[in-house]
Amino acid sequence: MGIISMGIVNAHGDSSLALLSSALKNSVIKIAVIFLMTFPMTAQALQPIDPHAHHRQQAAAKSKMAMAEIELSDNLPLLNQFGEQVDLRQDIIGDKVVVVGFVYTTCVTVCPVVSSIFSLVQDKLKDKMDKEVALVMLTVDPTRDTPYRLLSYAKKYNAKKGWHWLTGDKKLVDKVLKTFGAYTPLFEDHPAMVLIGDETKSEWYRYYGFPAPEVIQAKVDELLLHRLN
Repeated sequence: MGIISMGIVNAHGDSSLALLSSALKNSVIKIAVIFLMTFPMTAQALQPIDPHAHHRQQAAAKSKMAMAEIELSDNLPLLNQFGEQVDLRQDIIGDKVVVVGFVYTTCVTVCPVVSSIFSLVQDKLKDKMDKEVALVMLTVDPTRDTPYRLLSYAKKYNAKKGWHWLTGDKKLVDKVLKTFGAYTPLFEDHPAMVLIGDETKSEWYRYYGFPAPEVIQAKVDELLLHRLN
């Protein structure tokens, strides 16, 4: 009795090796199907991780306002977009009504929207800028966002006098972020938020999401009017 070769061709012209390969392939597919049915994974789990997913969710939400309790301490030295050391409370805010936003320069979702809103607010408040009102943009990624990077970013939004872009030592920046209620362990998860306040009266308002430029202008004018009463 002879040995049957794996290369023998059957009546249909197919080699036994090819038939074995096909059978093996079908078995693998069946095993894979059974595995997926036994251990199902959602489509979301199969998708690549999106570092901006949190921001995309916030972008879809409507803006909401709430009063905020904020107590700024003295001696908060930061760096502005020109590399100059400034004290947040004394040099930047002072006796002005202030609008504060939070960004990082590599952000591609929330931060460009917030920056664009601030640019429109700047135009609406042009006569009051740096006199009665200050705009502040504080990075949530001070490790990467150097003054030079902030300056380059600020130019994209035509930032003018009175619009301050701040960074600095990470511990100090984190301290300020915590004071403003904007700190998150992962800076990419920082909330989409705008603060408007009058430090002289300890009156602060927090807007979650993206308040319209007209809404910000109205609140600024309201706070300025309160000073006359």
